Amino acid sequence: MSRYRLTPTPAQEVALLEHCGHARFVWNLALEQCSHWRPGRKSAPGFAEQCRQLTEARAEFEWLRAGSQMVQQQALKDFAQAMANFFGGSHRKPTWRKRGRMEGFRIVGQRGAGRHGKWDVRRVSRNVGEVKVPKVGWVRFRWSRAVPEDVKSFRITRDASGRWHVAFAAIPEPISAPGTGDVVGVDRGVVVSAALSTGELLHAPTYRDTEKARLLRLLRKLARAQRGSNRRSKVKAAIAKLKARDTDRRKDWIEKTSTDLARRFDVIAVEDLKIRNMTRSAKGTIDAPGRNVRQKAGLNRGILAAGWGQLVERLEHKAPGRIVKINPAYTSQRCSACGIVDAKSRESQADFRCRSCGYACNADVNAARNIKHAAGHAVSARGGPPLGGPVNREPQHDILPVR
Repeated sequence: MSRYRLTPTPAQEVALLEHCGHARFVWNLALEQCSHWRPGRKSAPGFAEQCRQLTEARAEFEWLRAGSQMVQQQALKDFAQAMANFFGGSHRKPTWRKRGRMEGFRIVGQRGAGRHGKWDVRRVSRNVGEVKVPKVGWVRFRWSRAVPEDVKSFRITRDASGRWHVAFAAIPEPISAPGTGDVVGVDRGVVVSAALSTGELLHAPTYRDTEKARLLRLLRKLARAQRGSNRRSKVKAAIAKLKARDTDRRKDWIEKTSTDLARRFDVIAVEDLKIRNMTRSAKGTIDAPGRNVRQKAGLNRGILAAGWGQLVERLEHKAPGRIVKINPAYTSQRCSACGIVDAKSRESQADFRCRSCGYACNADVNAARNIKHAAGHAVSARGGPPLGGPVNREPQHDILPVR
């Protein structure tokens, strides 16, 4: 997806919100039909039947007929794809769409056709472009880079902070491998977001101290505000804007880091982590309450703030076929010099000192080097060319000092 910042006028924003409302209504209606299914009952209507029912509903209700049929049909198409992903096991079950959250709709067609359900885009000036939205007209967006030519659909979304974006569906060209044969291991953590086997420690950006203090004040204000009041809405908008700024910084860091790794190394090895299971709540139930719930919640926030899943996802997009996932077992306890596994060798979060050979290193870098070695063994076992050199069994005291 190539995403751009959309800048609609106040009148256009009202029309876009109507499109979002229609798409949300159709989506929730399709979800309600599926939720009524029980074993022994007739299956829920499919996409073709739902489109026929939508035509009947548009003929009966004026407010629905006033909207774009393409927007409403694509909402049904998106729901059908979401259910297919759910039954395929790759995604969770679709949920209800709420006003103010997950706002957006999709437009399909062929660029440059202009009419009859097609769409068009044009450049107005150096930094300004326009895209044509059905029943809205030409809406401006920031032309930060060239729009792909072979785009057949685009999606318009509105985030919680009130910002509009347009994303053109296009598969980006993968980054070419440098051809040097270099392999890197990447260890993901909370304190150090990504440690490389080369010794580099990468940190994802987070809230500044002033932003943390402001967020705390806003959350206290939100707790005191009356539900449904204008004051509460303003406070929620301020919180959403602050969180959106942090999310943008993290995404920017992920894009730059993944691009840098894809350009520098032929093979990138990462741990095969089950992040969804790792960030699951420890609250438990009333009959079996969880333990250390607040500590686990803080760990979950740290994992999500480090962008573990997004980093690997973008690496797979930019370097397809060059990502090796290995078993994470004992990578933080194994000595990368002699191969001995000893949990007590990790003296602290940052320090690793092997009690067998005396090798001292940053703990996260040591884990990254174990990941690199495991990736080489995994590829060799599959019959591929060996990656990197063999594990050095000699003590290495001068690679990295203890930190």
